[in-house]
Amino acid sequence: MKVLIVEDESLASKRLVKLLKEAEPNVEILAELDSVKRVVKWLGENESPELIFLDIQLADGLSFEIFEKADVRAPIIFTTAFDEYAIQAFKVNSIDYLLKPIDPAELERALEKFKNHFGAQEESKPALNMALIEKAMQQMTRQYKERFVVKIGEHIKTINTEDALYFFSEAKATFLQTDDKRYIIDYALEQIEQLVDSERFFRINRKYLVSLEAVKDIITYSNSRLRLILKDHDDMDAIVSRDRVQDFKKWLDR
Repeated sequence: MKVLIVEDESLASKRLVKLLKEAEPNVEILAELDSVKRVVKWLGENESPELIFLDIQLADGLSFEIFEKADVRAPIIFTTAFDEYAIQAFKVNSIDYLLKPIDPAELERALEKFKNHFGAQEESKPALNMALIEKAMQQMTRQYKERFVVKIGEHIKTINTEDALYFFSEAKATFLQTDDKRYIIDYALEQIEQLVDSERFFRINRKYLVSLEAVKDIITYSNSRLRLILKDHDDMDAIVSRDRVQDFKKWLDR
């Protein structure tokens, strides 16, 4: 097995080499590289490896840039310290990932997946899913809104987004609800939905954008819908629309 290792931390690279040799005694490490620039140059001058271990955060940027600058033909196993929820897009088809520090058992599992997916003839090998890579890159680089400005009488203050339990619209106004108070904000729900992290907030219907922390209870409701009991709110309209129920369940089950 001919392997290229892309890792900008020397100790992490050495540990990965050690674990690989223990798991696959016949592994051949073609190179250990630490930057987007060096990887692009190497790929342009050498035959494709059989497998690439690719750190996401490199010395000169995110490794996703490599796919825009070089012809990457080998399957990828990403290595990363990012939270698991931010990289679910990798866990499909030819893409896999390992969280740092790498666990030997997880490495063996990833290698086994590689063998199962890429042990067949060349024409049957699945290709890299560039759409998923682009989606993951957006997740990694996107900056979410950190706070909202609110007016209280003659005073102006800020509310951290992480303190928001949910957002809702009522009487042509939009509100931000915290543990103990609600505030009017100058945004429509459609705007807020684009500004906050979809891992944390889910748009259950036209009226509510909720966080998991806000949900006290979930009750099956008529017409295949779900009714939510929210903290500090007893509105009967906190109902997950029928067309959003499946996505809502997936959002819960992460």
